Amino acid sequence: MDSAGQIQMAALGRPFDLGMFYDCRSDQLIPGLTLWDKEKLDRDMRERPQPNTGFKIVASESISDKSSSLGMEASLKASFLCGLVSVEGSAKYLNDNKKSIKQARVTLQYKTTTVFKSLTMDQLGTGNLKHSEVMDKGLATHVVTGILYGAQAFFVFDQETSEDENVQDIQGNLQVMVKKIPEITIEGSGALKMEDKEREKVNKFSCSFHGDFLLEKSPAMFEEAVKVYQDLPRLLGPNKENVVPVTVYLLPLTTLDSKASKLFRQISLRLVTEAENVLEGFTELEMWCNDVLKSPAGQNFPQLTQKIETFTTLCSEFKLGLQRTLSQKLPSIRGRGEEEAVLAEVLKKAAESPFSSHRLKQWMKDKDKEVNTIKTLVKLINTETVSSENALSDKVCDSEKALVFVLTSLDSTEPFLSELEQHLKGSKSNSSDAPEPRRWYSSEDLIDSVRRKAKLFRDFAEANKDKDRKSLRFLVVGLADKNQEGSAVYLYEDGFRVSEDFELPSKPGAVTVGEVTHNTVSLHFSAPSEGAHSVTEYRVEFREKGKEEWNQQPQAEAGEVTVTGLSSYTEYSVRVRAVTDLGVGPAAAPKTSIRTLPYAPPEDLTGTASDTEIRVQWRRPQVGQGGNILRYIVEYGETQEKIQWKREQSQSEEMVISGLQPETTYSIRVLCDCGEHGTSRESSTITVTTKEKASHQAGTDLFTF
Repeated sequence: MDSAGQIQMAALGRPFDLGMFYDCRSDQLIPGLTLWDKEKLDRDMRERPQPNTGFKIVASESISDKSSSLGMEASLKASFLCGLVSVEGSAKYLNDNKKSIKQARVTLQYKTTTVFKSLTMDQLGTGNLKHSEVMDKGLATHVVTGILYGAQAFFVFDQETSEDENVQDIQGNLQVMVKKIPEITIEGSGALKMEDKEREKVNKFSCSFHGDFLLEKSPAMFEEAVKVYQDLPRLLGPNKENVVPVTVYLLPLTTLDSKASKLFRQISLRLVTEAENVLEGFTELEMWCNDVLKSPAGQNFPQLTQKIETFTTLCSEFKLGLQRTLSQKLPSIRGRGEEEAVLAEVLKKAAESPFSSHRLKQWMKDKDKEVNTIKTLVKLINTETVSSENALSDKVCDSEKALVFVLTSLDSTEPFLSELEQHLKGSKSNSSDAPEPRRWYSSEDLIDSVRRKAKLFRDFAEANKDKDRKSLRFLVVGLADKNQEGSAVYLYEDGFRVSEDFELPSKPGAVTVGEVTHNTVSLHFSAPSEGAHSVTEYRVEFREKGKEEWNQQPQAEAGEVTVTGLSSYTEYSVRVRAVTDLGVGPAAAPKTSIRTLPYAPPEDLTGTASDTEIRVQWRRPQVGQGGNILRYIVEYGETQEKIQWKREQSQSEEMVISGLQPETTYSIRVLCDCGEHGTSRESSTITVTTKEKASHQAGTDLFTF
């Protein structure tokens, strides 16, 4: 507003004409009436060319930036926000809000002006006035004295982003391509001249158009938008006749007649901004809710969907009520019927109500946390999800057995939604004073339990993935179960639920390796820490390195087990798993693979003694594929609780141990030395006692070979 009280205002697609009455209190045109005769207006109107064309990029979706691009001042923006002003043509861009926070958006604005028309001083004389009763009755506050004609267009480009993409990065790429639109040339074939990489990018863009131009077809894709953009000057007409009011100039009626209503004042910018922030907050919440509803959790778990839809409905109802109140208060305050304090009180009550921005966002943050928790669990389990109890019934009836992971607390009560509903009904809810109920996704102990159960379910499903779905099926669903908070595992047989708390076995306890021979391995393992009651037996599985098929050996109980039938000097993978009536549990394995020994130990070990020597003989082992026996290692020592073993080597299957004590018992054992392939296990240990010390002639040996 200038010093003379004149107002410059965006037309917003409204049908302004020179001499029309306008009420700035309600921002409404007074249709059908003009302050001067049409003939006189046409005869004395002043007209001058005002050509100007330009474009700019609008990368922000805030109400402030969108309204600024249309030249809206604060008062008109306030009227638009509360629903007093209906927009048309290019101004419909104001109503085009993003549907998702994950949506990248960039807008290209085209604006052209052609001519400015205004009233002359002759028309502004008081003697020329018509319909002066409008001023007498206070129906209007201003009259249109000038109009700038032209046209505008907004090309709104959107691209959806995936979970792995950054919205800001995508928006940056989008902005780069949109900036190029005025410079892109169209080839003779009608195709856009651009690089293949650029074409690949723009093919992901969608476009919506809001303009003051009459198009045969609105552009939906980038290529169509470029062609429309370059055709806009032609669409203005050969004489630029296809234009609309872009900006209007309003003169206070008090300037023309002192009897006209003086009851008009502007509302402070501070209150307009506060109202803008409140209403814009609801738009952001709507996008947030849309993202939740479109998420896999929102699609597959109707309990969550129902809560979000209820929340959205309640917020929409409150927003409409607030807009209705503002649409009543703004004209009254502008017309001096009420003070600004009334508007401040309306906004204060909104901020102190359950619908305050802080409380609404906090509830949505909680829902976001629940959605992310569900997403993590479903990803962890990695199996089919069903969205309803009816769908579950169809699935379980299609299999002999079905194991179902159930999220049991998704339909837990939401006191905050009740509080919002009670507020809209005008009654105070006691839920705000009640302690917050425990949320299953916020309790560390509970969520740890749910994750642990989900992991057991995943491991059990993975262990039985080769089973036909007709015999055993794995599913995830959300069902209410007041007896089991967080989660449960249901078992169905032939379509009937036979267990609501099926115990899934975990891995057996740590598997340790004991004695290893050329054809056996001794293992030790303990029962699983969870689900041991459902275990009927155990299964030891082993396979040679590089082979696909596992061999199996049943084991009745946890503890010691010897795996037999192995090949010598062969590397094996070994694992142990629990077996239930439903299937097998996840496997536990030693930390490393196991290699059997290259040879069996020497066989049939015998010993013959003198007073200081023992002659030892044995038979070459028959079993072995770990290379040649390079030598034998003979170990001996005096028999006692802890034997101090000594070693000798032999190239043949016999050896004399010399230098022994008479009348002493010795323990003796032999093993094969296969060089780089290692050694065999020791033979059975024999004991031999040397004889009494004997006198015999010099040079005479007891054993001669």
